[in-house]
Amino acid sequence: MTAKQQGDPDRDGTERTASSPFDLPTEQLPTSSGGALPVSDDDLGLMPTEQIPTYRGSSVDEVYPTDEVYPTEELRFADPSEPAVVSAFTSPVQQAMPETIVPETPSGRGTLDLGLLVLRVGLGTVALFHGLQKLFGWWNGPGLDGFETTLFDAGFEQARLLSILTAVGEVAAGALLIIGLVTPLAGAAVLAVLINAWCVRQVAEPGLQFFAPSGVEHETMLVAAAVAVVLTGPGRFSVDGGRKWATRPHIGSFVALIVGVAAGVCLWIFFNGANPLI
Repeated sequence: MTAKQQGDPDRDGTERTASSPFDLPTEQLPTSSGGALPVSDDDLGLMPTEQIPTYRGSSVDEVYPTDEVYPTEELRFADPSEPAVVSAFTSPVQQAMPETIVPETPSGRGTLDLGLLVLRVGLGTVALFHGLQKLFGWWNGPGLDGFETTLFDAGFEQARLLSILTAVGEVAAGALLIIGLVTPLAGAAVLAVLINAWCVRQVAEPGLQFFAPSGVEHETMLVAAAVAVVLTGPGRFSVDGGRKWATRPHIGSFVALIVGVAAGVCLWIFFNGANPLI
């Protein structure tokens, strides 16, 4: 089907005018006068493309019109032994690190030493007076002969030897506790004697007895006091007050406690042998 142009004659020979844009759908483009295709922007009637200048190795002065030229600074390796280098690496760290706050240790001990003095002197006085009763018979004491008989009746072998050792040991240990000299060893000696006294009182009555006068109430309290003195030390109000272990006891006091308990148990086992718990 061929489109009719405006002014073309119809089949009957009459010329008619196109009344609709659809009558002439195809627009006829103008042709070049020379008949050749366009090959450039000028042929198409377009703006010419802007030409970018090519860099042809111009000097620094032409590219950067200034008289001040900053050459590259030559780097060098720092010597770690130089004081400036050490200061540069240590000073900022020390300034950034927070200052360590050391808690102040209170210099005073309050009433601790006074309490240890009362405990030590009280236990030492009891041991000293009981030893003097056994050794010399003072204050209605049994003396060595009466104490030997008591040990023999309680089932001890070598009663004579044990009576002398026990009486002398109580007097010496009691005096040392009162003045605060070699307190752990003195407390261990008193503890060994008190362990045997506890066993003698327990064996005297059948079954477990605790309350006085037939029980072990008094002996138990003295054993606890002896253990406390051995573990805590004599305190500053003593002859040993200037020694470090007198105010801060450690492993030595624990060793002395073990020695005192072992001595008391061995004395009972090897010289008596009765079971105090039945």
